[in-house]
Amino acid sequence: MMKRTVTYLLMALSLCSCGFKGVKDPYNGSLYRLDISLVYPEGYESAVRAGVPVQLEEINNLVKYSCATGDDASVRVTLPNGMYRVSVSDRKGSSIFNGTSDKFALNADMSLKLELSYSKAGTLVIKEIYCGGCDKAPAQGMYQSDKYVILHNNGGTTEYLDSLCFGTLAPYNSNATNPWNGIQDFAPVIQAVWQFGGNGSSFPLQPGEDAVLCLNGAVDHTRQFPLSVNLNKPDYFVCYNNTYFWNTTYHPAPGDQIKEDHILDVVEKLGQANAYTFSISSPVAVIFRPEELTIQEYVKREGSVVQVPGSAFDRVVCVPWNWIMDGVEVFNGAASSNNKRLPSEVDAGYVTQRTSGAGLSVMRRTDEAASLAKGYEVLMDTNNSSEDFYERQTASLHE
Repeated sequence: MMKRTVTYLLMALSLCSCGFKGVKDPYNGSLYRLDISLVYPEGYESAVRAGVPVQLEEINNLVKYSCATGDDASVRVTLPNGMYRVSVSDRKGSSIFNGTSDKFALNADMSLKLELSYSKAGTLVIKEIYCGGCDKAPAQGMYQSDKYVILHNNGGTTEYLDSLCFGTLAPYNSNATNPWNGIQDFAPVIQAVWQFGGNGSSFPLQPGEDAVLCLNGAVDHTRQFPLSVNLNKPDYFVCYNNTYFWNTTYHPAPGDQIKEDHILDVVEKLGQANAYTFSISSPVAVIFRPEELTIQEYVKREGSVVQVPGSAFDRVVCVPWNWIMDGVEVFNGAASSNNKRLPSEVDAGYVTQRTSGAGLSVMRRTDEAASLAKGYEVLMDTNNSSEDFYERQTASLHE
């Protein structure tokens, strides 16, 4: 397997740098030129620079290629025919420029103008997602009632969790059919919208601090399953509502260390599930805050909650993309086909989770240089999970 990986790397370097000049074409004429031009948003033309990395992935064979732009924000590559995902992430100070072309079919010499979107690095970001569960050892099977997400203050001032909303998007899994046939003009938050309580200053998060949000039971799961995690700890938050989600396998009463005001509110219950549904293989997690009105006011507006196309029961809250403070796209490493659900201004890439039930999590990388300079933990934030995240072999809260 290692040998195969190295071969792909060498092939990528050869293809992107010079093609097969003077060498017999091993692809029997199925190589094509692709001219990629980056188009920066209006007003940000001064951000154009050479050396911007361009990532290409042949979707069907999972072969990845890398190259970089020249002074004119363009690059020419020679690649085998196939279906490609092309992504770019460029950052200048706090300004981030991302662009993605998903499922670009290369079957001739072609050109691609990749429109880049502008966004700013966030302050509250998602640090870790643990959703796949662990082995039940010494018992048999997998345990998946211990999911959690960690939030992090990546800025230099105190942030407050008060009124912050959390959710996951439809479709639940990256390899599922997207009922909208692509990325629509709103974030389709499915199953439930959860909200932190507080009076505006109840839940401060200092620079570099974390907040743990338990998606299932805020209990000590290690008492029964040693490879799991202890989620019964002071200052942990929990998604819990036994009126809407009464399945005690996934939502037992919070442990004795969990404070009453750390239980999130259900703003809107969507669908018929008796336990909060959050993908074990490939979720999208988002945090957001409404602007100019409360989330309670928003969900009452006509058109704010719509039916999922083709479903008799599932509904979603149509959250405007500009309300999203951070979002992370997870792809299913066991699937042969994955589809983007987040636009490039939220997450231009994705992080892959190889398997479920193995105690793995996906974790945001630490920016070591920035952390040293600022004196607190600063995490990578390019709004591109392909660059910012990695798969951690053991969930960070496992003791």
